Amino acid sequence: MGELVGDATLVAILGFIGGLGLGLAARFGRFCTLGAIEDALYGSSDIRLRMWAIAIGIAVLGAFGLAGSGQLDFSASFYLNNGWNPVAHILGGLVFGYGMALAGNCGYGVLARVGGGDLRAFVIVLVMAIAAYSVISGPFATLRVRLFPEGLLGSDAPAGFAHLLAGATGLSPIHVGLAIGALILAAALAPARMRAEPGAIFWACIVGLSIAAGWAATSYVAERSFDAVPVESHTFSAPLGDTVLYVMLASGMKLNFGVGSVAGVLCGACIGSIRRGHFRWEACEDPRELRRQIAGAVLMGFGGAIAIGCSVGQGLSAFSLLAFSAPLTLGAIMIGAWLGLRQLIQGFATL
Repeated sequence: MGELVGDATLVAILGFIGGLGLGLAARFGRFCTLGAIEDALYGSSDIRLRMWAIAIGIAVLGAFGLAGSGQLDFSASFYLNNGWNPVAHILGGLVFGYGMALAGNCGYGVLARVGGGDLRAFVIVLVMAIAAYSVISGPFATLRVRLFPEGLLGSDAPAGFAHLLAGATGLSPIHVGLAIGALILAAALAPARMRAEPGAIFWACIVGLSIAAGWAATSYVAERSFDAVPVESHTFSAPLGDTVLYVMLASGMKLNFGVGSVAGVLCGACIGSIRRGHFRWEACEDPRELRRQIAGAVLMGFGGAIAIGCSVGQGLSAFSLLAFSAPLTLGAIMIGAWLGLRQLIQGFATL
């Protein structure tokens, strides 16, 4: 198929298919990072938080299953082969999480809102895309590299828990990874209240499978392409900037997996919102609210670029490979979101 449409177009199409699943999960399954944190903190419900754990477990099983069958080379992923910088992941995650609370959603969630007709979310997407690129390759890129050098704790071994435990026990990283994935999934499904939510379980599985499918798709194309095709899965920091650039400069750049993924989430969310009767055009009537959301978008762009991934990029894609950076960044994002929500709801005086 790559010979018919070109490798860049093929990988974008495959990214679109996975993104479509993520967009549908956001609308039909209410799969949302900030929503899960809000439910756990203020709604006395851990169902959506456990949906995240299910998605992680499925993604881990899928990624290590692909590696075990020879369809994924761990060394091709930058999450594992560039070392890691714990300072960048902690600070970037905290900034991203705090910005997520101010903006009302993460990059993935904001895309899902755009698919439902929310024009405020469209502004947030544009601001986040510009902010991320200003740190990745724009005027703040040099400062980012100096303050947060990649691979600060680099080594020859892959920067992942499965490989670390495999080296300590003599077991195969594949077997260790599959065991960890199964444990995560079992723990998420342990309470009867979770098993009583088949819809939530289904959409969480769709998310996890979409992440694994991203690794399978890009690995397949990279192995057969004469061009340099990154082996990656879904994330929504840099791809937002890539998408904005592609819309403006399509004749001067190629499609990629991230652009297809962004388009897929938008389409999936649009289909889901129309199907459920939730699609409607919305604008911001309160300038103060929009100002807060724009500030949150800037922080998300900065934080995602520093942490080398957002709540999906680090919290799902990197986690599926059991990268050292994943739980550190995801934990920091949750703490940052808690701080932001606490400020919005109660003010810092109660901290």
